[in-house]
Amino acid sequence: MRPISEEDLTTRARIRDAAMTLFAEQGVKATTVRGIAEAAKVSPGLVQHHFGTKEALRLACDEYVLTYIRAQVAAGVTDRNLSNPEFVDSVHRTAPPLMKYLGRALVEGSPAAAAMFDDLVTVTEEHLSSDDPAAGTDHRARATVLTAMKLGLTVLHEHVSRALGTDLYGRQGALRVGKAQLDLIRPEFLGRELFEQARTGLEKYEGQQ
Repeated sequence: MRPISEEDLTTRARIRDAAMTLFAEQGVKATTVRGIAEAAKVSPGLVQHHFGTKEALRLACDEYVLTYIRAQVAAGVTDRNLSNPEFVDSVHRTAPPLMKYLGRALVEGSPAAAAMFDDLVTVTEEHLSSDDPAAGTDHRARATVLTAMKLGLTVLHEHVSRALGTDLYGRQGALRVGKAQLDLIRPEFLGRELFEQARTGLEKYEGQQ
């Protein structure tokens, strides 16, 4: 078997990214391999060469988004980078196409979307439990509801953008929504340290304009 070249990796990523965009816009069922090939500026045969079938390509998109979200949660929450404006800027630049894809996947019932939801609930539950270990608190329920509320913005991003009068995934929209979420969530709920890191990161990011 020949080694995978850098050109192959670049082409594979371009096809995957084109597929993510079309899957997010049209849904998996309405998206064709030919349409993906046209968007990626490659032949349908090359799409099949790299991924085989449309279903295999969808699974590759799912895995890519799942890996991204896990990495960002680890970097932001576990490694305490929420106050770093470079981290906030990186997320705001790279996340939109993946979050749009996730929003559609959640509606269509992708297995990976279910895994992403469960992962986020688990991470949130662990954080809430460590900050508030009091017996009798249903951290699982709190984490589930908080995750659903946050991902609701992703699923409803078109409606949120219309109501705001600006793109949720643009700089101004992301800042407004980020600050609104912090205004609505009690610091004690997230943990004072994490809450302050998130607010500091948004303020520093906003100051870079």
